[in-house]
Amino acid sequence: MRYLRVLMQSISRLNQSAASMCWLPRLLARWLSSALSLLLLSAVGRRTGGLEGATGTTCTRWSALNNKVLSQDGDVILGGLFNLYYIPSAVQQDFIKQPRYEPCTGLDLETLKHLYALAFAVDEINGNSSLLPGVKLGYSIVDSCGRYPWALQDTLSLVGGNTRSCNLTASTPQSASHGQPGDTSGKPVPLLIGASSSTTGIILSTTLGPLSIPIISYQATCPCLSDRLKFPNFFRTIPSDIYQARALAQLAIRFHWTWVGAVHANTAYGQLAMQVFKEEIKGKGVCLDFVETVHRETIERDARRAALTIQASTARVTDRQFLASEAWSTSDDLLQDPAVSNVASGVLGVAIRSSPIPGFEKYLRNLHPVRRPHDGFLRDFWEKVFGCSAGGVASFAYSSSSPRASNGSTSSPAKESLHRASLPPCSGTESLEGLQHPFTDTSQLRVVYNVYLAVYAAAHALHSLLSCSSRDRDISTCSSPDHIKPKELLQHLNQVNFTTPQGEMLYFQGADTPAKYDLVNWQKTPEGPMKLVLIGHVDGFDLLLNQSAIQWSTGSNQVPVSVCSESCPPGSRLANRKGEPVCCFDCIQCAEGEISNTIGSSHCDPCPSEFWSNADRTACVPRQLDFLSFNETLGITLTTAAVSGATVTAAVFLVFVYHHQTPMVRANNSELSFLLLLSLKLCFLCSLLFIGRPSVWACRFQQAAFGISFVLCVSCLLVKTIVVLAVFRSARAGAGSLMKWFGLRQQRGSVGLFTCIQVIICAIWLSLSPPVPQQDFGLRGSKVTLRCAMASLVGFSLVLGYIGLLACSCLLLAFLARKLPDNFNEAKLITFSMLIFCAVWVAFVPAYISSPGKYVVAVEIFAILASSYGLLLCIFAPKCFIILLKPEKNTKKHLMAR
Repeated sequence: MRYLRVLMQSISRLNQSAASMCWLPRLLARWLSSALSLLLLSAVGRRTGGLEGATGTTCTRWSALNNKVLSQDGDVILGGLFNLYYIPSAVQQDFIKQPRYEPCTGLDLETLKHLYALAFAVDEINGNSSLLPGVKLGYSIVDSCGRYPWALQDTLSLVGGNTRSCNLTASTPQSASHGQPGDTSGKPVPLLIGASSSTTGIILSTTLGPLSIPIISYQATCPCLSDRLKFPNFFRTIPSDIYQARALAQLAIRFHWTWVGAVHANTAYGQLAMQVFKEEIKGKGVCLDFVETVHRETIERDARRAALTIQASTARVTDRQFLASEAWSTSDDLLQDPAVSNVASGVLGVAIRSSPIPGFEKYLRNLHPVRRPHDGFLRDFWEKVFGCSAGGVASFAYSSSSPRASNGSTSSPAKESLHRASLPPCSGTESLEGLQHPFTDTSQLRVVYNVYLAVYAAAHALHSLLSCSSRDRDISTCSSPDHIKPKELLQHLNQVNFTTPQGEMLYFQGADTPAKYDLVNWQKTPEGPMKLVLIGHVDGFDLLLNQSAIQWSTGSNQVPVSVCSESCPPGSRLANRKGEPVCCFDCIQCAEGEISNTIGSSHCDPCPSEFWSNADRTACVPRQLDFLSFNETLGITLTTAAVSGATVTAAVFLVFVYHHQTPMVRANNSELSFLLLLSLKLCFLCSLLFIGRPSVWACRFQQAAFGISFVLCVSCLLVKTIVVLAVFRSARAGAGSLMKWFGLRQQRGSVGLFTCIQVIICAIWLSLSPPVPQQDFGLRGSKVTLRCAMASLVGFSLVLGYIGLLACSCLLLAFLARKLPDNFNEAKLITFSMLIFCAVWVAFVPAYISSPGKYVVAVEIFAILASSYGLLLCIFAPKCFIILLKPEKNTKKHLMAR
């Protein structure tokens, strides 16, 4: 109870907010008490090494067998070693003679139950005709008081048959009594059930290893004992602590507790458990906020520091939720403490598995000193429970020759005799029948069940050895109960595989049985104290949990939250913070076109090409079709420009028709001027074909109309330019016949020829690989552009190239004719118009290639309109100006003047 006092001192020193955490020392004390034995390992190991090094010397026993012994006669005797008394006597050693100890006091009732589990299992096996038929099992059980020298001394006495000789083959008849005083004879035990701590197991296994005597422990959990090279004769019916640490890690992973803290004892147990826990959570999304180590020497200071650390944790939690190791998850002292229940309700813990043992409760309740007159353990229990002296019952004897007996003025047996004399005699009516006492409570048989399994494992190994039923001829020797060789028994124990009376398969994997634990929950009761409720099991690496049965520390049925950063909502992804654990992160919204539809997603998934993310970035929705329509601003603007251009062209056409007899209209072939105006009008109108939802025929017709209209327009300008050059060239001597090649018929034919070539190019292109409506997914966004895709760039290039060839030819010829003598030289107008035309289409190419989505169409329409307006204004605006505003200049004389 020293740790409880430490707890109270810690609580008094912490403020009210921190005080609720200061029951931690009591929990830590449980860990420390279960792991303390490892601290003594090195010293005892050196002593053991000294014993092993004494080969060739005369073997003598330290002393007679411990007189605190409970035995039962049988053909084969099982040894039992328990820590029945837990209060050791004060020891003062002078190191000049053998150490002297007084017997321990303070009977541990839970350990006493372990003792009777062994006795009950032996009686049950003896009553089973199918197991060890014709062979009676016996036992010899001694108390080691938790002292390692006593444990080693008693073990050597048991395996030596309580004789002075080390010859294990020399056996003497064994008493059939329950530890009669002065009885020092007996058979050697071929197997030992004991080692309630790992240190004891290490000492005994190391000592008995050369003798090949098996040891089956029911409570030693150190993973080091699984090493078959070091401890080939060690077995246990309790799992290694590795599995417990893994179970705790699996609980944290299952409940998505990503930000946890750990407190462990500064022992080999605590450090190994912490190492296994870290390995188990690695890569599973669980991080450690803090790791506090508690030292036995500074328990008060360390406990206070751990409590403050828990309070200062940066975890975002709904409440403090504790995960308990088996060292304190089933502690009755903590469960019944009101101070603990205020801060530790809802604890989840890993516990040694429990199983009912039919008939065991009845066996315990039938125990009575009258029926077991030589059972000194039962007599001590009787006096403790009923407060009366079981008079007339034989007591334990303490030989003065034993080094455990002190030479003090008043020996421990004398003190016990005085105490017993002060008690009233028992009436004989006392009984355990109907008594509500922890000793008779068999609802949670944990370590008891491990003892029970150990006895059955030993019995099945003996059965295999004595019945010669093994299939392995190397170990089948048909031994007799009187001549059991421990080495042969060890071999059979390694291969034991049986079904327990409870229906459980039991076998050894090296030193260990399959790991099994209970998962328990501390739950509040209406009466006040907390109770222990079974909520699941651990079977190897499998976690079987009834989550609905858990009572959480928050009082609700919702799993508590413990995270460093809140989980990222759908529509976002987590981004790790530099220099911090992976559990601490920021949430970043998914980029456009990406989604995450789960909580805590580490990445965003891109939507398929025909889909786009919604506004919340949680789902992909179909992308809307987008094209240059007549309803949008850009479409309206371009439509207005195209219609205006066609209207102006029509107006100019009407002006020219009305003034078709004037010199200005008749100059340079009025027929070509009318044809040029018609082609310009077609150029303006063909741009409207590019606006609206693309269709199969629209895609084909728009390119053909565009190519043919512009070729017709440029052809007219080219022929006009050739005619101008021909007219002035024919005025020279010897060139009179030149004009006959450029008459009206030839001009019409030339325009028709140039246009037909474009018609042929378009026909071939549109018949072989025409443009088709296609969705353009190249542009990121919620809209997908529907446009006319050029299935063949060669065809489109030929159309543009042919227009460019005619335009360049026209520009060259017009440039040559720009200085011809004439007051109104149309070649100058054609030169300026073709410069604008060529500049527009040269700029069109890079703009067309780099424009996204529907703006590709807008660029092409703009080029059509710009070039059309350039031709219309440069060629016809000056003529209309003279016709309408300067009619005095619209004379042949003025036009022919130089």
